[in-house]
Amino acid sequence: MKSDELDRLSIEISVLSPLEVVEDPQQVQVGRDGLVIGEGYCRGVLLPQVPVEWGWDREEFLCHTCTKAGLPEDAWRSGALIERFEAEVFGDDELQSG
Repeated sequence: MKSDELDRLSIEISVLSPLEVVEDPQQVQVGRDGLVIGEGYCRGVLLPQVPVEWGWDREEFLCHTCTKAGLPEDAWRSGALIERFEAEVFGDDELQSG
């Protein structure tokens, strides 16, 4: 990063809640939940804001999290461990406007 790029730098911190195992994928709520999906040594994580920013529905969110883990996109249907979390998000935009 160059010094003239600092004005465009934005910092966002997500404080995650403890993980909870998802027994039924229908429990996943887009906009509230972040996901961790894993199988074996593969794990993928997406924050709650990601599906909102991309306009994904629940199934797309689950599929993209599997893909991020390096798993087949339908691994969530066939035994991969699904965990959810919530996130409290803080950004420097809030600090500057407050």
